[in-house]
Amino acid sequence: MKIDWEALGSVFGVSLFATVALVALFTLGLVGLSKHEAATEQGGSATLARSGAYLCFALVAVAVSYGIYLIVA
Repeated sequence: MKIDWEALGSVFGVSLFATVALVALFTLGLVGLSKHEAATEQGGSATLARSGAYLCFALVAVAVSYGIYLIVA
């Protein structure tokens, strides 16, 4: 049995990048929601922060759905 190390390294690299990107997007979403909460407590309105947070969460959901689609199909 021969292991294709180049293919294994490629899969590892893409998986690592995708994982870091999804965690970063989710974190940005949480930061956006916390900024919105802080602004509302001070009497302001941070609709841009809330919209950005929802956009980040939507992108995470799309990426996860696409990953599940790739696994199932």
